[in-house]
Amino acid sequence: MTDQAVDTDGVRLSEDPAEENRFLGRTRELKELRADIERAGLDTLSGRKAPRARVLLIAGRPGSGRTALAEELAAQVADAYPDGVLRARLSEPDGTRVPVGRIARELLTELECATPPGADEDDLAEALRTALADRRVLLLLDDAADAEQVDALLPDTPECLAVVVAQGPLTGIADVRPCTLGGLDTKSAVELLSRHTGSVRITVDPRAAEQLVEACQAQPAALTLAGGWLAARPQAAVADLAKHVRAEDGEGTPLSRVFRVAYAALPSPAARILRLLSLAPAGMVDPHTASALAGCSVNGARTTLDDFVALGMLRAVDSPLPEYEVPGCLHDRLHALAETHDRPAELQLARARMLERTVRLLQSCRAVTETDSPQAREKLLDMPRALRFPTPRAAADWLRARRPALLAAARLAVADGELDTLARRLMSQLVRAMVAHFGTQAAAPDLYGIHRLVLDVAERRELPREQAAALLNLADLDARTGRTAEALVRYRAALDAGREANDPYATARAMESVGGAHLELGDYDRAADWFGRALAQRLARDERADAARVYGRLATAHTYAGRYGEALRGWRAAVAGYRRTGDVAAHARALSELARVQEYAGRPGESLRTCQEAVEWARRAEDVRLQAALHLRLADTLDRLGDPTAAGLQRGTADRMLREDHTEACEIRSAASED
Repeated sequence: MTDQAVDTDGVRLSEDPAEENRFLGRTRELKELRADIERAGLDTLSGRKAPRARVLLIAGRPGSGRTALAEELAAQVADAYPDGVLRARLSEPDGTRVPVGRIARELLTELECATPPGADEDDLAEALRTALADRRVLLLLDDAADAEQVDALLPDTPECLAVVVAQGPLTGIADVRPCTLGGLDTKSAVELLSRHTGSVRITVDPRAAEQLVEACQAQPAALTLAGGWLAARPQAAVADLAKHVRAEDGEGTPLSRVFRVAYAALPSPAARILRLLSLAPAGMVDPHTASALAGCSVNGARTTLDDFVALGMLRAVDSPLPEYEVPGCLHDRLHALAETHDRPAELQLARARMLERTVRLLQSCRAVTETDSPQAREKLLDMPRALRFPTPRAAADWLRARRPALLAAARLAVADGELDTLARRLMSQLVRAMVAHFGTQAAAPDLYGIHRLVLDVAERRELPREQAAALLNLADLDARTGRTAEALVRYRAALDAGREANDPYATARAMESVGGAHLELGDYDRAADWFGRALAQRLARDERADAARVYGRLATAHTYAGRYGEALRGWRAAVAGYRRTGDVAAHARALSELARVQEYAGRPGESLRTCQEAVEWARRAEDVRLQAALHLRLADTLDRLGDPTAAGLQRGTADRMLREDHTEACEIRSAASED
C-alpha cells in the first residue's frame, strides 16, 4: 500500500504525500517475513552451503494486498541488497502465464546485459542466473503462475533474495514457507477507509465503519472501492454503503459485491469505458488507448481515467506520461461485463479503433525523426494535433514508455486472427519506429519477436511475399548472433517463399544470403555456387550496383578457397561495376581487395600499383580511414619488395592522417563482410 493510487491488487491511498507513504497494518506478517530471511535453511542445518537464493512466498487472493506487502518488505530490506530491486510480473492481467524467456529478457535488459535476439528460454534463463551470480539483488516476482516458472528465474547464489507473490503454495521449490494473507486488522482497515472519506465521517459513526469493514472482510481492494464510492458521495453515510454491500445478491467474494455496487453507480458512458479497458494490451492504458476504445476525445478519456483512479478502479502508474493500469483483481470482472453487455461486433470494432490509433501514433513517432524529408513533414502536419509529437525526444520517450503495451498489442492482434490487416500494419510501423529511435542493433531482441509474429500471420493468410520478408529478417538476426546453421535453414525457406511469390528481390536476396551462410560455415564451394546463381539473376535484371557487390562476394569465396585466378576476375568485374555506377567509395574498397588477392597470388608489383590506385580513389571518396589503411598496406608491400625507406614514409603518412582524424585505421574487409 505504498504506491500512489492503487497497487496491482487495487489498494488506493490518499493523495496526501504524508499519508501516502505510510504503510497500513500487516505488522505481524512483516515481522515473520523479515525473520524468515534470517532463519537457517535446510541446507545450512544439514551443514551444506545454500546453493540458491532464499525464497519468500506471499500468498493470497487478488485484492488481498499481497503485492503491496511485497513492495513494503522490499522497501524495508532494500539496503541489504546494494545491487537493487528487480521487478517482474509473471502473469498477464487475464491470468495467462508469461513465458520465462520474455521475463528473463526483460530482467536482463534492466540489468543492462546483452540479450541475443532469438535466444531460447533456457539460454535466457541461464544468462539471467549468470548475470546475478556476482550481484546482491532482491528479486520481486509478482503474480507467479507456478513453481516451474519461478524456479527457472531463481539466482544460483544465497546472496540474493526472491520475494514471490502468488495465489497459493509453490510446490516443488524447497524450503519455502508461505505467508498467507487474510484481511487487514480492524484498526488498519478503518484507517484505510478514513483516507478516502476523511476522519469525520468515520468518527461520527465508528460502528458503521466497522460493519462496512466486516462486510468487506477487511480486504484492501474491497475497502478501496468502498472508500472511492464514499468519497464520490460526501452526503452518503457509511452505514448506507454497508447496507448496500450486505444486500448485494449473488455469490462471490466481498470484492465482487463491493465492485457490483460501485459499478452500478457509474453513469452509462463511464461504465462502458470501464468495461472496454479490459481490452487494453497488458492492462496498460493511456488516454489515447481509452479514447480509441470508447470513441471519445483524448481529453475526455483522460478525465474519465482520472475519475476511475479516484474511485479505486484504476491505478495511476508512476510514469513521465499519463499512464494507468487496470488492477489485476478487476480485470476478469471487467472482461465478463464486456462480454455480457457489449455485442461481439462492438468489442471487435473497439479493438480495431485501438489498433488503428496505435498505428497512427507509431507513424507520427517515426515521421518526427525524418526532419530532412519534406514529404514526411507534410504528412506529419496533416495529422491531428493530438497525434503529433513536439520533438523526436518526446516521441522516443513515448515509445520507450509504451514499449511493453505496444509489443503486447502486436501479440494480441496476431492471436485474435480477425484483424490481420491491422496487425500487419501495426507490426510494420512498430519495426520502423523502433529502428528510427533505437537503431537496429539495440532493438534487435524486440524486432525478432515482431518478425516471428509477422511470419505467423503470413503463413496463416498464405502470403508468400510477406513470409519471405519475415524469414529473411529472422535469418539476418540469426546470422548476426552466430546461429548460422539456423539462419541457413531460414534463408532456404525464404528462397522457396520468394519463388512462390514470384518476387525477384526476395529470391535474389535469399540466394545471396544462402551463399553468405555457406561462406560463414566454411563451405566455400557451395558459397561460390550460390553467389553465382544470385549474380546471374542480378545480371539478367540489369541490376548493376547489386551485381558489382555480388561479384565481390563471389571473389571472396574463391579467395578463401585458394582460387586466386577466379578471385582476381571477380574483383576486376566488381571494380568495373562500381566504376560504371559511380560509387567511388565502393570502387576504392574493391581495388583494395583486388590488391590483397594479387599479393596472395604472388604478384607484389601488381598489388603495389593497384593499392596506389585505390589510395587515389579513397582520396576522392574522402574516406580518411580507408586511405590510412591502404597506406599501411603499401608499407607492408614495400617491405616485402625490399624498400624499407618508402615503407617508412607510407607508415608516417598513415600515422599523420590518423592523428588528424582522431581515429584508428580500419581493417580493409571484403564486400562479404560489409553486406
